[in-house]
Amino acid sequence: MKILFNIIKRNLRCKILSILISCLILSKALTAQNAINLIEQFSYKFIPVKELASTPVKNQYGTNTCWSFATVSFFESELLRLQNQEYNLSEMFIVRMTYPDKAEKYVRLQGKAVFGPGGQAHDVINVINRYGIVPENIYPIKSNYDDQYNQNEMDAVLQAMLKTIVEKKGGKITPFWKEAFSSVLDVYLGEIQNNFTFGNKSFTPITFKEGLKINTEDYIEITSYLNYSFYTIIDLEIPDNWSHNLYYNVPIDELIVIVDNAIANGYTVCWDGDISDSGFSQELGVAVIPEKNVAVINKEWVYNLVNGKEREKSIVQKDRQDVFDNQTTTDDHLMHIVGTANDEAGEKYYIIKNSWGVKNEQFNGKLYMSESYFRLNTIAIMIHKESLPKEIRNKLKIKP
Repeated sequence: MKILFNIIKRNLRCKILSILISCLILSKALTAQNAINLIEQFSYKFIPVKELASTPVKNQYGTNTCWSFATVSFFESELLRLQNQEYNLSEMFIVRMTYPDKAEKYVRLQGKAVFGPGGQAHDVINVINRYGIVPENIYPIKSNYDDQYNQNEMDAVLQAMLKTIVEKKGGKITPFWKEAFSSVLDVYLGEIQNNFTFGNKSFTPITFKEGLKINTEDYIEITSYLNYSFYTIIDLEIPDNWSHNLYYNVPIDELIVIVDNAIANGYTVCWDGDISDSGFSQELGVAVIPEKNVAVINKEWVYNLVNGKEREKSIVQKDRQDVFDNQTTTDDHLMHIVGTANDEAGEKYYIIKNSWGVKNEQFNGKLYMSESYFRLNTIAIMIHKESLPKEIRNKLKIKP
């Protein structure tokens, strides 16, 4: 009976319905088999159109480093595409090497810069270019305490250190702060191994990067906003773009074309956007925009949507500009687009690989993002430039 109740709780997001079914079972007014049948009547599925090769879903836990997990996953898929070889690369190496660069900018700007655990896809490229990369087993995610992988304490300590440094308590900034800052990172994340063995060969992070033979200049970031001119290169004004890397700006309709063309031709996409919308649910495995305001979507509502009984809002360029300007859409999460699928009514969705572990057993840690959700809440994407349609590449003046 306990197992059945767990099934009910896992599958029914409507609390009232879940409680009602449980009460009916206890009162013997509903048999266990009938309860299972009632649960399954709201089961839904998505039919893959094209799902590209990707590595297993990981869990970032309490690290606030989705940008590293999503982009490393993207590059792991690139290695599968380019070399047909699976690698498990270290997200925490990227995180560890990013913090000092971010701290130095914060100090040089006298505290008037962003410092924190967040980042963008290009931060991964910047680290790879400057410091290289290592396999996961060489620099794994380190547990601070009882295997929870929570870096909130570390982030608070680092922030306090930098605040003290820029306040120049001793009258000036000493040359010792960088060493002290690095020591804190080593305690929480672990020391970097400058020499290691992988596959019976010796490497440094730089030589390991060179062996992967990924040309980081092939990767570009693209956004879509009206406050910038289309088909230009812009400094996207979001807090986590602390390094002021540049993005191409295109109309949202063309951003959809770019993603669809990439997937159709075997290229995955790194996605940056907002997940605070009420239509985002990792547990239900969807990211959607209900036509009518829904405080919290449940399984019955999603079932009706994927069967064509509910509708989504139609999103145009002005809609996404409005939520960007009023800051209800912000750059709060990065994920990895690995394919496309249709729901049971034939509507298109993007197959999304998240970094929250396998929370939704039905979809194995992945979820399905509708085109409406993509149109409204996408901040930017990263792609291989060869995946661009020729006409858009010409508009952006990007050479093959």
